[in-house]
Amino acid sequence: MTASVRIAAVSLAATVSLLVLKLIMGIISGSIAVLSDAIDSGTDLVGGTAALVSVQVAAWPADEDHPYGHGKIESVSASVAATVIAIGGGFVAYQAVRRLVVGSPEIDVGLALAPMVIAAAANLVLAFYMRREARRARSLALASEATHLQTNFIQAGAIITGLAVVGISGERLFDPLVALGLAAYMGWTAVGLARQALTEVMDVALPDDELRTIHDVIAAHGDDIRGFHRLRSRKAGPTRHVDMHLLVDPRRTVEEMHTVCDQIEEEIGEQLVGVTITIHLEPDDGRYRGPLDRILRERS
Repeated sequence: MTASVRIAAVSLAATVSLLVLKLIMGIISGSIAVLSDAIDSGTDLVGGTAALVSVQVAAWPADEDHPYGHGKIESVSASVAATVIAIGGGFVAYQAVRRLVVGSPEIDVGLALAPMVIAAAANLVLAFYMRREARRARSLALASEATHLQTNFIQAGAIITGLAVVGISGERLFDPLVALGLAAYMGWTAVGLARQALTEVMDVALPDDELRTIHDVIAAHGDDIRGFHRLRSRKAGPTRHVDMHLLVDPRRTVEEMHTVCDQIEEEIGEQLVGVTITIHLEPDDGRYRGPLDRILRERS
């Protein structure tokens, strides 16, 4: 079992435990805020399951039917998480508004606080380790789940604050108000995850800092190549795909330039983990020198 799969499995197990705890305590205490967080844990369960499955599938090697690998499944996972969070947020908003209109029942603040304190601590620890693994594995699915866990921590903190105010003031109005704020935050999170997933589905180019890294490597081989064009890039899960055309002296042999291409690919791979590079060599006929000339001028 890989580290990515292991942390996703641990997160899923913790989500199930917290879901049961908050659901029971929410019903017993009468707090709509705690029940709303239990509903959110239900969305976490769906999102966590999707993340676990997608991380496993994304790790599958490329095959004849999927020559670019299976990394795009992580975008699907992020989309599922966004959809489920949005649905959960809508239900929480409905319940909060209903209690604001018809009134809230008595709330046992002590019972309501206990599961939220446990949930806040668990989500904080899980979010830290999952974010670290997401950066190491460059996994969109794990990064999305880490973001979700961070929102859970903030949600738990807001609910704890609201329950504390209810306990101190005796005013039960704060319970549905906190739940309503939680619903708004879930909606905002869902939009952010959906935009992130859409970026990869639409094959958006790599970030500017990563493109600059590629440019720097190309520029460092300015003595061996005369230019480049059609540099294209995209990301599929943890894998980056880059292809380009390099202009070379037509008098150089294929063997010589193949060695140069290997060096360029190796140097880019050392700085951008999980990159797959395709280079097409072209004899220099005076065209397409502009991009390389511009980069060399900027660096001089």
